[in-house]
Amino acid sequence: MIEPACFPFVDADPTQPRVSLTPLMALTLTHGKREVAVPGLLDTGASVNVLPYSIGEQLGFVWERQRTAIVLSGNLARLQARGIVVSATVASFAPVRLAFAWTQTDNIRLILGQANFFMEFDVCFFRARTEFEVKPKTAG
Repeated sequence: MIEPACFPFVDADPTQPRVSLTPLMALTLTHGKREVAVPGLLDTGASVNVLPYSIGEQLGFVWERQRTAIVLSGNLARLQARGIVVSATVASFAPVRLAFAWTQTDNIRLILGQANFFMEFDVCFFRARTEFEVKPKTAG
């Protein structure tokens, strides 16, 4: 049985300690020979994973070559997005393939949403303990 990795909630606004705690987690994204270590916001309310523009560029993606248009909703609805797939490594777990809506802005965090981060990982939030656990999905 795989043991979960434990991560602390992070203060998003240092002027409001413990009030602004956010589930941010380090992960490494890989595409070809390029690799980028980034923090990702776990967002159970997000339908899809969302990738800021500069991270996609660092991974070697070229906007004009991406043909799969993604329609975002909510406060991201005004943004254009393209579908891309990368390899992602969380903690010491085996890499998984994550699909992202790659946006043309850097004014957002990398978001880990329902499709497909929460389809690949089981997550337990313990807000009162200011931590969360992540582990690969169980087979079955």
